[in-house]
Amino acid sequence: MSESLQTVRSLADRVRTQVNRVIVGKEDVIDRLLIALFSSGHVLLEDVPGTGKTLLAKALAHSVGVDFKRIQFTPDLLPSDLSGIHFYNQRTSEFEFRPGPLFTNLLLADEINRATPRTQSSLLECMEERQISIDGTTHRLRRPFLVIATQNPVESQGTFPLPEAQLDRFLLKIRMGYPSRSEGLQILKRFRQDNPLGDMTSAASAHDITEAQSFCAGVTAADDVLTYLLSIVEATREHSDVAVGVSPRGSQALLRASQVHAVLRGRDFVTPDDIKALALPVLAHRIVLKPGLRVRPQAAEALISRLLEELPVPAEPSTSAR
Repeated sequence: MSESLQTVRSLADRVRTQVNRVIVGKEDVIDRLLIALFSSGHVLLEDVPGTGKTLLAKALAHSVGVDFKRIQFTPDLLPSDLSGIHFYNQRTSEFEFRPGPLFTNLLLADEINRATPRTQSSLLECMEERQISIDGTTHRLRRPFLVIATQNPVESQGTFPLPEAQLDRFLLKIRMGYPSRSEGLQILKRFRQDNPLGDMTSAASAHDITEAQSFCAGVTAADDVLTYLLSIVEATREHSDVAVGVSPRGSQALLRASQVHAVLRGRDFVTPDDIKALALPVLAHRIVLKPGLRVRPQAAEALISRLLEELPVPAEPSTSAR
């Protein structure tokens, strides 16, 4: 195992340990959050209220020594409330720019589907291009830049469903799920007196994260592994139940996520198992099913699962990928 690979794994272990001081269980969810962080992606946390979505995002922010902002999305929120405004300074007789909360490293967009489509669309540029255009001026965002958005899938009153273009900006869509009986007991004991968030310490710096991102981006994948990835993506476009399949951005997202998954498993090359492990959270929310099928719970996830069972898998990565 190379020294750089071991450094990234050690960094992930430190961050994971800090998050586990607050979050009980949910090891898979925490790992997927780390995958998004190390692959420069964004995360959509979707589940019913009270399952720990916001707490998880805060725990990650406390574990990483970067600037953190939280925005509570509401119907009256304006795009300028996110990006910032130019205001007239009477003392200098000049207009000055006052940056909004988007100028941060880690942004928690709480209940993102409660904002209007106009406000939601203000995130498109910054999530994809890491920049914001305001009054004809382009402002570059700092690295790393990660958006963690939460939404409640149950309520429909006062919410605006995210359009396909917005969903496609999220690397992963994750569901928290309810805790088990033993985990629920640990939660009651851990939060009985105080919130452990206040006792957390930073386990990584912004420089550590950007270095890890650069290393993970260089993880190799053999041609047969890339062909397997594309076969999954193309199958979503050709399936009879699908109106809109996975875009090229989706295939790139699956590769980036698989690269980090390989690193967390101690490898510097991607295998088909890495792709299979991330296919559901990366691809399912990018599929638009035909009318009549969209109302079925988790129909897109079921379709991806069937494709993974049906498509042939390369037996072993080529030696050129190692």
